[in-house]
Amino acid sequence: MRFLLVEDNPDLAQSVADRLRLDGHAVDPAATLAEARDCLAAAAYDLILLDISLPDGDGRDFLRQERRGGRDTPIVVLTARSEVSERVNVLDLGADDYVTKPFDFAELEARCRAVLRRRGAGLQTVQHFAGLTFDPLNASLSVGGERRELRNRELRLLEILLAAPGRIFSKAQICDRLFSYAESVTDNAIEVYVGRLRRKLDGSGARIETVRGLGYRLTAE
Repeated sequence: MRFLLVEDNPDLAQSVADRLRLDGHAVDPAATLAEARDCLAAAAYDLILLDISLPDGDGRDFLRQERRGGRDTPIVVLTARSEVSERVNVLDLGADDYVTKPFDFAELEARCRAVLRRRGAGLQTVQHFAGLTFDPLNASLSVGGERRELRNRELRLLEILLAAPGRIFSKAQICDRLFSYAESVTDNAIEVYVGRLRRKLDGSGARIETVRGLGYRLTAE
């Protein structure tokens, strides 16, 4: 998944980004609201982590504008203010959750997972396709009842392809979901992840088809 991290403390931003990237997520850091808006204009995000006190404004104004604009990307607020009234305020403005600084990284990750689960509660969580069973919330894949271990980016790639079987995803689209702006990625890197995932799908009827000059799509044999 791709996260937008709006945080002006460089040490904290780096620590949070490093932790999320260990889980295979792409993270784009923004130190100001202006940078955050530029990121949103250029990419789609699965979740936004939003600080309140930023150099060029108040994160609550950003939150209010996002919700008034009809944009429903999940937002978890990072705040140093622990007063009940402050927490109620950000929730009333449309935040999906909040984490009080200083926080434990495990708690932050758990709250992000909980928000994403709630947002996907109306969807079928476990997906079945051509002999494979994929549970994205528990990060598990099985083929014919046999569990297959997926590395983080293999899992994210399967999520992308399985979200729309038959649809062609270009290398640029896949790169946009798997990697952040700060990461230098070659076409060969995408091919490596596709190759690894193909091997994990052996034994099922699912295959990743290369569409020459266009990209990749998930099909059923």
